[in-house]
Amino acid sequence: MFSPLYVVLIFVVLLLISAVKILKEYERGVIFRLGRSIGYKGPGIIFLIPLVDRMVKVGLRTIAMDVPPQDIITKDNVSVKVNAVLYFQVLHPDKAIIEVEEYLFATSQLAQTTLRSVLGQAELDDLLSERDKINHELQQIIDEQTDKWGIKVSMVEVKHVDLPVEMQRAMAKQAEAERERRAKVIHAEGEFQASQTLANAAEIMAKHPQALQLRYLQTLSEIATENNSTIIFPLPMDLIEPFRNAIAKAKQS
Repeated sequence: MFSPLYVVLIFVVLLLISAVKILKEYERGVIFRLGRSIGYKGPGIIFLIPLVDRMVKVGLRTIAMDVPPQDIITKDNVSVKVNAVLYFQVLHPDKAIIEVEEYLFATSQLAQTTLRSVLGQAELDDLLSERDKINHELQQIIDEQTDKWGIKVSMVEVKHVDLPVEMQRAMAKQAEAERERRAKVIHAEGEFQASQTLANAAEIMAKHPQALQLRYLQTLSEIATENNSTIIFPLPMDLIEPFRNAIAKAKQS
């Protein structure tokens, strides 16, 4: 049988063991002494007064919280489903425990309501094209609300915007029409530039008839090279006019 002394010794040893806590580098322990907060301690070894102190452990690493998809009606009355991811970190462990109950749940609920509120005031085109601006606005609003909880929101990113099937078809048609418009504009610009080049060439040839004759001979050479068939091509009189003038002068002399 154990004597009462052994029982007391075992009880004291267990109390001493329970009074020693080891916290990692990224952990802090908020201490409550008889129900009153006396601040936080850590990292490393900390000692608690048995049956008097109670410790609540809080992590200081950045938390990536997934915001569930939210059904949102945009400013231009388009129903979409949007989800996001929230990055935040606890800066003041005592505030995160004292000022709010379950700070993780509270932060998640705040992110969901803010996401619905902000995106409900934006149009669909802004939601798709100005994603950085919306992310920054979400981060500012949520960070302002969580500051009193000792939480710093570093980033909010809208991950996915789920559009209705009808809206996807309409946007696909719009994109196709835009591509066709650009193709027609580019084709028209090419025709305009080509016409300008031809006009410049015609103006140069009008000033220099010899250039037209050289171009004529080059065309004959290309046709003879690329085609095996016989082609009867009219010969401009301008080409033989110098020879006729030389013959006429020779006869006169």
